Amino acid sequence: MRGLLAGAAVGLAVLVLVPAAPAWAHGGDAPDGTDYRTVVTSVSPAPAGLRVRAVEAGARLELTNRTGTTVEVLGYENEPYLEVRPDGVYENVHSPAVYLNETLTGTATLPPAADPTLPPSWRKASSEPVARWHDHRSHWMLSSPPPAVAADPGRQQRVRDWVVPLRTGGVTAVSVSGTLDWVPPPRGGVWWAWSVVFALVVAVLGLVGRLRRLVGSLSVRSSSLVPSVSPLWVLSVLSGASALGGVAAVVYAVGREIDAGNDGVGALVNGLFASQIWPVLTGLAAVFASGYALFRRPAADFALALAGVCVAIFAGVSNAGAFTNGVVPVPWSPFVGRLLVAVVIAAGLGVAGAAALRMRATAGRPPLPSPRRPGSPAGSQSPDEPGGMPAVESGA
Repeated sequence: MRGLLAGAAVGLAVLVLVPAAPAWAHGGDAPDGTDYRTVVTSVSPAPAGLRVRAVEAGARLELTNRTGTTVEVLGYENEPYLEVRPDGVYENVHSPAVYLNETLTGTATLPPAADPTLPPSWRKASSEPVARWHDHRSHWMLSSPPPAVAADPGRQQRVRDWVVPLRTGGVTAVSVSGTLDWVPPPRGGVWWAWSVVFALVVAVLGLVGRLRRLVGSLSVRSSSLVPSVSPLWVLSVLSGASALGGVAAVVYAVGREIDAGNDGVGALVNGLFASQIWPVLTGLAAVFASGYALFRRPAADFALALAGVCVAIFAGVSNAGAFTNGVVPVPWSPFVGRLLVAVVIAAGLGVAGAAALRMRATAGRPPLPSPRRPGSPAGSQSPDEPGGMPAVESGA
């Protein structure tokens, strides 16, 4: 139990001590999924050191400038919007795009200063030559689908081609071209059904002890000779399922940050702490609880149940948008993303249910006798058990 408390303390310390994300890091409104796929197809002409790509499932465009010169992004009225200089990112406070691009929906009240006809007034937004912004030319902004999609929503189809204009060195025009496609959503009910079914299969392991006693009561032998506790392999299986769910949770969180554009180790770790802290902490807690249970600790079932519920909620259900959207915010195929979320939900809920059933079965049962160590005389107590009281292993 002290290990669990120590792990919780470490998690709280991380939450307090980890610095906030930089200005151009992970967007707070990054979607859990979408049915529109945004792809950058070309940058023309493409100067060496300039990279533009879609991140956060297409919710933002990311421009990285390693050209050694200034790259300017033009706004919706061809006014100067952003300047990505070697020393950082600057935004023109007179550009309406500065305010319209603050949110994914583009709903903003423009201040009087938002006048594209005024000379640029630059304000520094970041110290890194990397800009990320919601560009409403590259994604679908309405809640209702396009007419062609509404007429045939089950078919993948092109919504539009889009272009974002740039300038390099203040004179050379550069075009960023891309596509916006409709991707039909999957059958979310099927994914939920499989997740629940496998969770129930795992949860049934918590009844193994009772089933053994029931079978024994129907046999010729006396039912008192059949123990009501679960065999040791059940705890091992639950530990493995908990570890599987925890690893899947961490992998999915890492995938989300990679999709958000955090490629390097430092950026990835910072993004995980800033945006995926609860999925990561609960995933690690599930792995920790797995190891804790494998050592047959007294609170093994409690640790598994607590970790299972937390990882299922914070890393599974919170990402269930993957079940109902055609585009999943991970760098792999959408199927892999949905499978990871399903594993987290099924393993977390299943282990929690099984552990709860095991705790209920052992409630009020006399403590199990502790096995004597080899070479110790009969009746001697274990040095790990003060006062000679045997340790109670919940459901073991």
